[in-house]
Amino acid sequence: MTPEDWPGVRSAYLEGIATGQATFEETAPEEYAAWSASRLATCRLVTHPTGDASDVLGWAALSPVSSRPVYCGVAEVGIYVAARARGQGVGRALMGALVAASEAEGIWTLQSAVFPENAATLALHAAFGFREVGRRERIGKHRGVWRDTLLLERRSRLPELNA
Repeated sequence: MTPEDWPGVRSAYLEGIATGQATFEETAPEEYAAWSASRLATCRLVTHPTGDASDVLGWAALSPVSSRPVYCGVAEVGIYVAARARGQGVGRALMGALVAASEAEGIWTLQSAVFPENAATLALHAAFGFREVGRRERIGKHRGVWRDTLLLERRSRLPELNA
């Protein structure tokens, strides 16, 4: 992913936000730099069906869970698929590539907070070995309604990341 991808990435992000099931966020930053500042510099993926940077089918990126050094190998997943590409395997391709890229970067744990009603995202995570480790009840208000999230976690199966 590069700054040139931002218009398409932002568009897919806004489409996810519009569903009301993807995030507590209500809008996406206008500028790539603002979005980028809260993400890891590595493990940023984007899919282009035509090679045109503005034509994005989906994206995935990781955010740090903490600035403390002990958590350097733990990251939070962000994955969004454009409305026109949902149900076509884009999410599966992105998640597979994201897991591989994260392990190549030495990340041993991926986590994700998902609304319990988001069945498609829960199924995607389960397909890649994420497990539910807890439910955060009434963790935040979303559009005026208290919402729960399920905390999902995936530990790398690579021996070198679990030694």
